[in-house]
Amino acid sequence: MAAKTPRMPLIPDAQMSDAQKKVVAEIVAGPRGALIGPFVPLMRSPDFMDRLQKTGEYLRYKSAFEPRLSELAILITARLWSQNFEWYAHRPIAEKAGLKVAIIDAIADGRRPEEMTADEAVIYDFLDELIRTKTVTETTYQRAIKALGERGIIDLVGIHGYYSLLAVVLNVTQ
Repeated sequence: MAAKTPRMPLIPDAQMSDAQKKVVAEIVAGPRGALIGPFVPLMRSPDFMDRLQKTGEYLRYKSAFEPRLSELAILITARLWSQNFEWYAHRPIAEKAGLKVAIIDAIADGRRPEEMTADEAVIYDFLDELIRTKTVTETTYQRAIKALGERGIIDLVGIHGYYSLLAVVLNVTQ
């Protein structure tokens, strides 16, 4: 399949507004180090992009989770939305963070991974139930509270919501 032409390609520097230049400079100077993926189309709304990228910076780099677990949540979300950019960007990060290849491959295939640690299973089951039923049962909630705490649940829902938003932006803008 031929690569699609982006519906919202990178805006040349000479055509950027001051607000766009400012938020692009902040992203490039931050932990991401570059303007890539969903931030290219998001440039069309620099105030939204600014607020969103700060949320994303927290969720990716400072959430309640070690990278192995946040990357697990990101990959589950990327798979849900069939979002190849996010999948291929985060797969190597997940592997480097210690998420087992067998877990990653199972998620890629749409299967529940067979051998997960207890915390991985809690995250997988919580997101799987949330995705399928649009909520979680009291049993699933209590299991997550015990394993992740309230902050962990909020950060997990935040990661899922944030990466769902990025996936939708990328899917719409190609």
